[in-house]
Amino acid sequence: MTTLENRPNTALLVVDVQTGVVDGSPLRDEVVANIDSLVAKARTESVPVVWVQHSDSGMTVDSDAWQIVPQLSPDAAEPHIRKQYGDSFEATNLETVLAGLGVGRLVVTGAQTDACIRSTLHGAFARGYDALLVSDAHTTEDQSEWGAPPPEQVIAHTNLYWTYQTAPGRTAGTVATTDVDFGPPM
Repeated sequence: MTTLENRPNTALLVVDVQTGVVDGSPLRDEVVANIDSLVAKARTESVPVVWVQHSDSGMTVDSDAWQIVPQLSPDAAEPHIRKQYGDSFEATNLETVLAGLGVGRLVVTGAQTDACIRSTLHGAFARGYDALLVSDAHTTEDQSEWGAPPPEQVIAHTNLYWTYQTAPGRTAGTVATTDVDFGPPM
């Protein structure tokens, strides 16, 4: 039900699952394992997997921190997007890549829940995409010393509010890894 014309396909978006982003995040190993299983399922079903990697002054391109975690194996033929802002669409070629693949529906996974995941979900939804968040395939670091809630609460809150996100002609929601369906929304 995307509002984007002639874009019936779904893509799995793997956002910032980089060594310097997820190391030390709660449930890191479980989240990475869930993403790995979704990547395998997407590949089996010929669903595009799009990899997004963040860089900034603290995490430079090609540094150890910038690398995708070793438990995941991006294929060189799969699209790789480099970004410098929270929203994976901002100042990148993600929209062009997705348009070329006929994608109007995104299944979103990755990190940081309260930054790049939320920004990318909202960016996708505002641009007309259907945006599904995999509830057990995203994580964030502990920023409670700066006044944020504990990571588990951030993750739970994001899952709660994205479950009820609505807009004309688009669908949103959350789904567990085991329930992901890469087919068109019902």
